[in-house]
Amino acid sequence: MINDHDPIRVLLVDDHELVRYGFRVILELAEGIEVVGEAGNGEEAVQRARALTPDVICMDVQMPVKDGLAATRELVADPTVGAAVLILTTFDRDDYLFQALAAGASGFLLKNASPENLVEAVRVIAAGEALLSPAVTRRVISGFVPPQQPRPSSGSTDQRPVPTPALTEREAEVLQLVAQGMSNAEIAAALVVGEATVKTHVSNVLAKLQLRDRIQAVIYAYEHRLVTPGT
Repeated sequence: MINDHDPIRVLLVDDHELVRYGFRVILELAEGIEVVGEAGNGEEAVQRARALTPDVICMDVQMPVKDGLAATRELVADPTVGAAVLILTTFDRDDYLFQALAAGASGFLLKNASPENLVEAVRVIAAGEALLSPAVTRRVISGFVPPQQPRPSSGSTDQRPVPTPALTEREAEVLQLVAQGMSNAEIAAALVVGEATVKTHVSNVLAKLQLRDRIQAVIYAYEHRLVTPGT
């Protein structure tokens, strides 16, 4: 776990040296972020991640030797690594998005994003949250949730969530808001509670439902009809 006073350790993975240089400059200008290493392909990424123990890996998709998706699957499956993976690509393609999330990535960002977006993405991922905007959430759901799944007849957005087995009513409510693409800060504002309280609820939800991260929580919520597309 990252201590609040420790810098976020980042590993940059891209087969273009100029791209890595640009990311390094952006991130090292940000307070509390340290770039600890670089890799030019997925195979190097796996080796460097095991040696350097970064908190966040900024991972390109298309690379020689081993691509970013294969490297992500290997790193996420390795219990000795523990880093969160942020996929960075020039391609705004749903197949990359779905494959990256299925591989275990915690976020997906296009390389044409602003420097501020990159810094914020690294911080969000390092804090244990998934980088899911409402727009990306809808694309995730359309890719993972079967379209033929029956949906409740009532589409009221103010309907209280139905508690799932093992979850309290408040935890189910938090899960519903996570599934709508809200950050912890946004959930805290909506429920008029502290952000630390929300983090505790999210952690409890993931632990009780045996889910890896917020992305899996989003999928779970739609599959179990705690929310439906469009809410």
